[in-house]
Amino acid sequence: MVGHWMRSPFGPFSDVMLERADGHRVLFSPTWETADFITGTYTFDDVQVTPVRVNVVGPIWAVEAASLGLRLTVGRRGLPGFVLRAVPGALAAWPGWTVVTDPAARLWLGARTRGSAVDGRREWYGARDLSPVISATAVNEGRVLGPLAPVEPPVRFGFGSMPRRPCVVRVTTTVGLEQEAEAEEILRAGERQGG
Repeated sequence: MVGHWMRSPFGPFSDVMLERADGHRVLFSPTWETADFITGTYTFDDVQVTPVRVNVVGPIWAVEAASLGLRLTVGRRGLPGFVLRAVPGALAAWPGWTVVTDPAARLWLGARTRGSAVDGRREWYGARDLSPVISATAVNEGRVLGPLAPVEPPVRFGFGSMPRRPCVVRVTTTVGLEQEAEAEEILRAGERQGG
């Protein structure tokens, strides 16, 4: 999973969450500050603080992070993408909207738009666009990772929020941070685009 954050409390940055075939989960993050926040929300077996480069030119995404190289081609937006683009931004970013979107995302995409994260955090995804990934090549640690395929079984970073079919989703993420007693702080992590 590539997160290409255009806006966040940490400024623009990109990260990569990788789950190997043996189940080992790796986070590639550009700074310890972003790594600390991400590992406070998701679970990993290994964290590597390293430059994460994402270059988007038209439908082509090129991603580099340590030993990982990924190149993907994004296809034309389908009906779900057009529907998501029609939702007003403020509504899509409101955590309550996920009461409506979560059942539809589970049924059609095999993804969730709300759930529990690490250490009592809660998370909401307000999807704003969706396009299929139509081709991809990936190499990690010198090994070709194989052809583009459905994401099965689901990734195990958090509550399983990735669609079954590879795609690029523009999403506003909100994370509820558990505080003392019953108090809670809401952190709007910002908008990201990634697949």
